[in-house]
Amino acid sequence: RNVTGVQTCALPIPASRLILAINHAKQKDVEAMPGEGEKLPPHQIAALTEWVKQGLPWPAEAGPVVGDPRKHWAFQPVVAPPTPAVRSPERLRSPLDAFVLAKLEAEGLTFSPEVPRDVLARRLYLTLWGLAPTAAEIEAFAQDRDPQAVEKLVDRLLATDDHARFWSLKWSDLLRVNSKRLTKSGVHKFRRWLFDIVKNDVPLNQFAHELLTATGSTQQNAAAAYWKASRDEIDATETTAQLFLGVRIQCAKCHNHPFEKWTQDDYYGTAAAFNRVGRKETGLPDDEMIFVKAGGEVTQPRTGRQMKVRLLLQGDVDVAAGVDRRVVFADWLTSGSNPFFARSISNRIWGHVVGRGIVDPVDDFRDSNPPSNPELLNYLADQLVQSNFSARHLIRTIMTSRVYQLSSKRNRFNADDETYFSHATTRMLTAEQLLDAICAVTGQAEEYPGMPAGTLAIDLVDPPEGHKFLQVFGQPQRELPCECERSTDSNLSQALQLINGPTVHNKLRADAGNVHRWITEGKSDADIINLLYQSALSRPALPQEQETAAAHIKASEDRTRALEDVAWAVINSKEFLFQH
Repeated sequence: RNVTGVQTCALPIPASRLILAINHAKQKDVEAMPGEGEKLPPHQIAALTEWVKQGLPWPAEAGPVVGDPRKHWAFQPVVAPPTPAVRSPERLRSPLDAFVLAKLEAEGLTFSPEVPRDVLARRLYLTLWGLAPTAAEIEAFAQDRDPQAVEKLVDRLLATDDHARFWSLKWSDLLRVNSKRLTKSGVHKFRRWLFDIVKNDVPLNQFAHELLTATGSTQQNAAAAYWKASRDEIDATETTAQLFLGVRIQCAKCHNHPFEKWTQDDYYGTAAAFNRVGRKETGLPDDEMIFVKAGGEVTQPRTGRQMKVRLLLQGDVDVAAGVDRRVVFADWLTSGSNPFFARSISNRIWGHVVGRGIVDPVDDFRDSNPPSNPELLNYLADQLVQSNFSARHLIRTIMTSRVYQLSSKRNRFNADDETYFSHATTRMLTAEQLLDAICAVTGQAEEYPGMPAGTLAIDLVDPPEGHKFLQVFGQPQRELPCECERSTDSNLSQALQLINGPTVHNKLRADAGNVHRWITEGKSDADIINLLYQSALSRPALPQEQETAAAHIKASEDRTRALEDVAWAVINSKEFLFQH
């Protein structure tokens, strides 16, 4: 249906038989893989899914390329690169823009134009709060003629609880904050700790150090829950490398990595830093004590050699008796001179703000997946180090650039660019953002078991069990420390949910919902149409949209159902479903 004049969204259907097979999909002509026994573990399914999404790349020569990991591009020292000269300096807003534009000019590309102020405001709010602005907030920003208007709004949004709520959700996903691992009370305490980390702009190296070296009661020291989620040195090795180094080191567990530089010695040497973490019950509900054991070694299974702690940049190190090996590892990891940590975190933040990593996927640093713009990544990493690892500073640097403020509309010079950030990346709202937005348009809050009335989806501390809408739109179950667990692919189930699913249908038709309330209050069709557009798209309806919607209402025998149709069409529009 098109009853508003705006384009509704048709979602494509992925068609990988391999992915269907390894997920044991009950679909005709698809045979489950493996054919007998349980499904593959989630991290292996995620790895195969990512491989398919990348186009099933396979090297021409499959022989091992193991070498000195110190030559890995991400291990080269971070040195503040000189700001490059560009042919069109008038197009720059900040030094960051110069690194992007220089690359574009070298590739024969150019920037798209900047977005209008109303679209920029919606983008700013969605990026920092996860929520769309009100029409009044849009208008206030549009009328602010201060040359520093963008900077002022970004600073204001960054300093709020709303920002801490939304960005602590991102860390909750990666740190596997779910009640199956951490208990019901544990997830609340951990999410609150993450909220405080974001709200107080705790330096990210301090944040990582606190997690990796935490001890004590998981109920009294929320950071210790990192070791409740990671139950052994193997899980801790793979999780920590992916989270804070951007390295998927799993392939080196059983053999030297066939295509990258990581060896089994690297893997088990890293594990040696974590194998003395002890856990014991305290006798208190939901509590566990994390402590450092006096002994315990890791043996490399192929060579039988007892491993020393290995720091991937420096090699093996001797740790004195009585010293927590994790502290030695964390000191190295979070040092300003460790280029891997700074690059990995900077790239992850860039990916969340812009929609695509300079290294993409954002947690897959390898020689065969180099950055699309190494100088830009070095610039961001240096900015992070020089700001004392302030996430807020780096986010502000990115969002006040021209690059962030570009339109998603392409021109003839960048029509095929998917790599160099010549235009904004259009991306669907996350599952939580979308559900909260639908609740706002319809005036009907979602109910979650055990949570207060009016709770937003972005505030959920634990993925609700069996919530069909959130699951269909990609909410992760937080079993993996990987961005890939949050699905961003469009699929048929999503289209069905939006077209005639119970969530949208029931909220639109609720007697206490916005459409019915506005009718009862005696508002005109034109007023209701405008209110729908303002609540959904943060703008009034355009004349053509008013005309199309009015014609549909006039042609209908049931005014209420016709206005529900208009609301349905707005909710199904690309402008509503996507951040653009």
